[in-house]
Amino acid sequence: MVSSDEEYAPGASDDEADAHRVTGRGDKSRQRGPAKDNAFNEVKRTWEDVEEGEDGTITGTIDSLLQQGKRKRTLKDTTPLQRGIIRHLILIIDLSAAMTEKDLRPTRYLLTIRYCQDFVTEFFEQNPISQIGIIGMRDGPAIRVSDMSGNPSDHISNLQALRKEDPKGQPSLQNALDMARAALFHAPSHGTREILLLFGSLLSSDPGDIHTTITSLVNSHINTTVIGLSAQVAICLTLVKRTNPQSNPQKHYNVALDEVNYRELIMRLATPPEAHTQQATQSVDDSNSSSLLMMGFPSRITDPKPSLCACHSRPTTGGYLCPRCSSKVCSLPTTCPACNLTLILSTHLARSYHHLFPLQNWNTVPWSRASSPPHRHKTSCFSCQNAFPTEPTTSSSEPATKSTTNGTSKQNSGKAIESHVPSRVAPSHALNAESASTEPSNVAFRDDNSTREKRKQEDQTVSESGRYECETCEQFFCVDCDVFCHEIVHNCPGCLSREENPMEANDGAPTGQLDRMMIDA
Repeated sequence: MVSSDEEYAPGASDDEADAHRVTGRGDKSRQRGPAKDNAFNEVKRTWEDVEEGEDGTITGTIDSLLQQGKRKRTLKDTTPLQRGIIRHLILIIDLSAAMTEKDLRPTRYLLTIRYCQDFVTEFFEQNPISQIGIIGMRDGPAIRVSDMSGNPSDHISNLQALRKEDPKGQPSLQNALDMARAALFHAPSHGTREILLLFGSLLSSDPGDIHTTITSLVNSHINTTVIGLSAQVAICLTLVKRTNPQSNPQKHYNVALDEVNYRELIMRLATPPEAHTQQATQSVDDSNSSSLLMMGFPSRITDPKPSLCACHSRPTTGGYLCPRCSSKVCSLPTTCPACNLTLILSTHLARSYHHLFPLQNWNTVPWSRASSPPHRHKTSCFSCQNAFPTEPTTSSSEPATKSTTNGTSKQNSGKAIESHVPSRVAPSHALNAESASTEPSNVAFRDDNSTREKRKQEDQTVSESGRYECETCEQFFCVDCDVFCHEIVHNCPGCLSREENPMEANDGAPTGQLDRMMIDA
């Protein structure tokens, strides 16, 4: 064993003694000191980003940060894609001793239960005709927390009951996956089969070969998404790669960095997944039979005396009657226990429709467009009628002052800027007649690309004028209406309030982006 003591050098000076020093663990720890300091200095100081305004307050910075958070929630991928709007998802929660860690406040266990409750509410808000089942992993065997159902109140009440229990033991990933596969075995072919795993441990105590279970999931066409709380585990990465062969593993396996990122990763699963080619062509023989799905729209009834429902065998006075067999069920959406007919309301079907045709993201409006003559009169939000902020007077006077004081240097720089502007961001009407006549197609193509790139960059920032414009109706909205229309209404008030017929405005297609996709009936 190497000694950590220094070698004795009699009669030597301090410099000579340092030359005879034996390299040990103590020196290595001292050498790593500056590296640790540098790593500590790399911590982002958020308070340095706060800037005072002209009035000496930080109100403008706070408003800007709030708008950035709201704007980030609305900037989503709005490409019309084929998605599975009828989903069957199993939520697997780690209830082992690893969830007692306090790196996520208050603990991993309590925070996961709270986020799962929020996820159930958001899931049924976005997917009202889907179903969820919840499974837990505690002390080896898998426990069934909640059966597959479309009633969010049952799932939330069962999740709240978990608060009275403490996590313990080691998790068994194989037992939980086998139970989830059995719960999804009877799911119809027209819906999706998904598993969301919240894994906080670094190991899995399995009774057998887990790779056999993963092969069974692949054969059953079950997609798996894993959110880790400790670190990336090799078996979870293998699970994600094999069950999602056509997707990037980083899209389905992530490790939560903090509480905010943990919530974002969970809530991202509320959006229906994309339907890949492999899922769409699972069975060629069943393609014609699965193109149409029979559903029933029951009527609401109120009995003078309580009667037993067909779903829970509980005495209730109200409920819904199945239009096929006249059986009474408590809540919707659900499947009739007697005739196995899917029972929903028309509002449930309409709320699932917006995933196929999402509302396009609105563009930010600069002061140059907000103050132009065609839009100068739009001083308030078209939806809520709240007044927009007025244009600051310093923004128009500063460029003129700087250009007069700098003289020749500013003129030279202005020529350099002018030579680059037409090829990148200049509008088509600013080009001269000679270029427009010689290369009409190239100019239009270059202008279209530059405008598209410019709008993409503007979408990532907050509007300086506080205005957001819909490309279809060219109406201005505030950031609160932007969030409300994209997350709740899923429609543009300006497009819906047009005087002309929306079906005639787009040659028979609905207003907005609905003309970009056709449904195969």
